[in-house]
Amino acid sequence: MKVKVYKNYQELSIDAAKEIINQVRTNPKSIIGFATGSSPVGLYKEMISDYKINHTSYKDIKTFNLDEYFGIDKTHPQSYYQFMMNNLFSHIDVNPENINIPSGVVTDINVECDAYNKKLSQNIIDIQILGVGGNGHIGFNEPGTSFDSVTHHVKLDEKTRKDNARFFNSIDEVPKYAITMGIKNILSTRKIILIATGINKSDAVYHMVKGDVTPVWPATALQMHDDVTIYVDEEAASKL
Repeated sequence: MKVKVYKNYQELSIDAAKEIINQVRTNPKSIIGFATGSSPVGLYKEMISDYKINHTSYKDIKTFNLDEYFGIDKTHPQSYYQFMMNNLFSHIDVNPENINIPSGVVTDINVECDAYNKKLSQNIIDIQILGVGGNGHIGFNEPGTSFDSVTHHVKLDEKTRKDNARFFNSIDEVPKYAITMGIKNILSTRKIILIATGINKSDAVYHMVKGDVTPVWPATALQMHDDVTIYVDEEAASKL
C-alpha cells in the first residue's frame, strides 16, 4: 500500500487522474471501476479537461460503478447514475452501452445483485477508484461487512445517511438501502486508487493504513491487496 500526501485537493486530483488517463492510453479497452461522492470529482474534472485538450478516447472502455441507491430511479437527480452522467460520462466519449451501474429500481433486488455480480466475474477491473467513509466504509460496505462479500444489498448506516443528507433536501429523503459491490469484488480488481480528504476522514485513513485488518473498519481489507495507492491531503493524513 502506497500513501501519497498532497498540500491541496487539486494537486491530488491531477496526480490521481494521471493513473486513469495513462491506463486508458496504454489499453484503450480498459475496464475502469468508478466511484461517486465528493472525493473523486476533482479527478473526473481532470479527465474531462484532458479529453478536451488531448483527446484521450474512452469509446472502447467498459465502466463499472461501485454502487447505487435502492428505491430511486436512475432519473432521480441524486441517483448515482445521474452523478456519473453529470460529473463525467456526458463529457467524454464513453459508449453508453459500456456503462454498468446497478439498477436501484428492480422487482427483485437479489436478482439484480446476482446479475451485477455475474458481470463483474466476467470483467476484471483494471483500476478501481474508491473513496472512504468516515466510518471506514468502501462502496456501501458498512462496518461489519464480511470480506468475502460480493454484490449485495445493504441497509445504510445512519452515519452514512447523515453524511449524504447534504445532497438531499432532508435526511428523510436519503434512501435507507443500496446495492453495492462486495469487498471481495473490490479486492479482485487489478489496481485500486483511493482518495480521501479532510480531517473527518483522518480516523478512517489511520485505520486503513496502520490499523488491524478487521471488518469493524472495512477499508482495512485493502491491506490485503497487492496494488493500492492512497491519495490524501494533509488533513486526512494527519493521524498517520
